Amino acid sequence: MALLITGAAGYIGSHVLKLVLEKSSKDVTVIDNFSTGTKERLETLQKIRNFNVINADLSEGKIIQDVLKDYNIDEIIHFAASIVVPESVENPLKYYSNNTANTIGLVRASIEAGVKKFIFSSTAAVYGEPKQVPVSESTPLEPINPYGMSKLMSERVIRDASLAHKDFKHVILRYFNVAGAAMDGSIGQSFPNATHLIKVAAQTALGKRQVLSIYGDDYPTKDGTCVRDYIHVEDLASAHLKSLEYLDSNESDTFNVGYGRGFSVLEVLEAMDRVAGFKIPRKMAPRRAGDPAILISDVNKIKSLMPWKPQYEDLDKICASALAWERKIK
Repeated sequence: MALLITGAAGYIGSHVLKLVLEKSSKDVTVIDNFSTGTKERLETLQKIRNFNVINADLSEGKIIQDVLKDYNIDEIIHFAASIVVPESVENPLKYYSNNTANTIGLVRASIEAGVKKFIFSSTAAVYGEPKQVPVSESTPLEPINPYGMSKLMSERVIRDASLAHKDFKHVILRYFNVAGAAMDGSIGQSFPNATHLIKVAAQTALGKRQVLSIYGDDYPTKDGTCVRDYIHVEDLASAHLKSLEYLDSNESDTFNVGYGRGFSVLEVLEAMDRVAGFKIPRKMAPRRAGDPAILISDVNKIKSLMPWKPQYEDLDKICASALAWERKIK
């Protein structure tokens, strides 16, 4: 099989690429515009085995069509997207263009090229502020920011396309909070201006940031700070390979991917304190626009329908891998 991964130079995409290269014999092609991903990360992964690298944006429709045809692509894992919630509130058109419109173009080109499997990187942000937690796949979809809405619109495009074209099957994976780095230390979250809490905490622990801001302590949670379901990036990566296998004998479907347990911002910082061996500097700050109070996944569906078994379901391990990676990079 020939696999295309969009956004493979990014954080999650690169960890999925690494696992594909290690665990399969698929011919792999990646597309990235390197707006947030790094060429160095792909160079590191080329040491595992060779793959094709295309420097292009998904808005370049002719290039995408040619890649699908020239490399005989059968399967796609689609990551390429803008993902910063506050930025989506400030610049919604960027998100509807880069996330939704580009996904429409990619889906259209995929169907024209005869692609059989399409794995989509979605988000728990499609649920908005759910009235009940944990959140199942049947929870009402009510995103509260343009990022979540852009992903929800993309989901609908993919589902409708599959209904109209029976040979085009998909799995939509709704991520909860992804964190950590490869356990072998080879790759991790490299974007210096990342907003992920555990990444920022690791940077603060090493003095790369002077202080970590806690955005709001008046949420209706146990300690007033936001609660999230954190999943190690390598466990998330394995869910993508299981999703490709799932489509061999199953119809299209949608799955939450998390651990089914939530930690508050303060609990995450306490874990990083333990791993670092000291209390990292922190300060209170106003709430950010578009942040729900609690997001915890119900993952019974993916665990019952796929042979997916998390290996790193431990907050201290996640923080330790993030801190080890942060020590390694400049």
